Amino acid sequence: MSTNQQPDPRDRPARLTVGVVGAGRVGPALAASLQLAGHRPVAASGISDTSRRRAALMLPDVPLMPPAEVLQRADLVLLTVPDDTLPGLVAGLAETGAVRPGQMLVHTSGRYGARVLDPALRAGALPLALHPAMTFTGTPVDVQRLAGCSFGVTAPEELRLAAEALVIEMGGEPEWIAEEKRPLYHAALALGANHLVTLVAQSMELLREAGVEAPDRMLGPLLGAALDNALRSGDAALTGPVARGDAGTVAAHVAELQRHAPQTVAGYLAMARATADRALAHGLLKPELAEDLLGVLADGTEGSDGPKGRQGTDGTDGTDGTDGTDGTDGNDGNDEDDGNTGSAR
Repeated sequence: MSTNQQPDPRDRPARLTVGVVGAGRVGPALAASLQLAGHRPVAASGISDTSRRRAALMLPDVPLMPPAEVLQRADLVLLTVPDDTLPGLVAGLAETGAVRPGQMLVHTSGRYGARVLDPALRAGALPLALHPAMTFTGTPVDVQRLAGCSFGVTAPEELRLAAEALVIEMGGEPEWIAEEKRPLYHAALALGANHLVTLVAQSMELLREAGVEAPDRMLGPLLGAALDNALRSGDAALTGPVARGDAGTVAAHVAELQRHAPQTVAGYLAMARATADRALAHGLLKPELAEDLLGVLADGTEGSDGPKGRQGTDGTDGTDGTDGTDGTDGNDGNDEDDGNTGSAR
C-alpha cells in the first residue's frame, strides 16, 4: 500500500483571498468549498441574525463587515444576494470606488449573465457568473452536495477558463450558458426545482388529509422512481390517468380537490393540461380519449359551483358529465441576504 499522503489544503499557501457579500445559503457554502481547494476566506457581510449565525457556522473566524470592506480585503468576491438586489449592489459598489482593478467578482444569480457586472467591469474588475444548479440548506451538507453539481457559467471569453477552473475547484461541473440564454436557463431550473417542491408539499398535505400517517415514506420511492424514469426516458415515462385518458378518474380527482383542497385545483388542472399535451404529442394519449379528458379539464376551471355531470361509479359527481371512477394508477426560504437556492433561483 502506498504511504504517499495528499497534503492538507491548510498547509498549502492560499492562492486567493475570498470575500462573501450576502451570507445566505449559497455564499458561505461556496466560500467553504473554495477554502478546501486552498483559497482563504477573509471577510463576509450579512444583515439578518440568521445569516450571521450561518456565517459563523460555515466560515468560523471569518469576520463580518460591510460589503465595501469585504471588497477591500478580498481578491475574489462572491456576490450571493437576491436577483433583484444584484444590479443595484453592483452599481453602488462601482460608484463608491469599492471595486479594485483585477479583482474577481463572482455572482451566483441564475437569471443574470456577466453583463450585470458591467459597472464593475468598467472599474477594472473581472466579471464571472457562476450559478450552482443545486438547492441549498444553509448547512455544511451543502459543501458535500457541490461534488458533481452542475454550474451555469457565463463570462467574457478571455475569462472562460478561469471561471471553469473555479467551478472545478469547488467540485462542480461547468456548463457554459450564453449571455442571452440565461433567463431561459433559469426558467428551466425554476420550473423543475421550485415547482417540484410545491407539488410534493401539496401531495403530502393531501395524503395526510386522506389518512396516510407517513406521506413522506409513501412518496419517497414513488417520486424517486418517477424522477429517475423521467431523466432516463423523458416523456416516455409519463403514466397515470391523464396520460391514459381516464377522464372519469380525473373528474373524480377534480371534484375531491374542489371539496377538500380548492387551493390546489388550479395547479392540478394546469399540470394535467400540460401532461395531456405532451402525452398527445408523443402518442401516449389516444386522440379519441383526449376530447373527454380535455372537457373535464375545461369544466374544472368553473370551480366547485360549476356544472356537474352524472354521478360516477364511486358516488362522485363527474364534473364533465362522464362516469367517474375510483381507480388509481399503481405507479434556495431564504433570508433576505441571499435569494439563491441553486436551481430554485
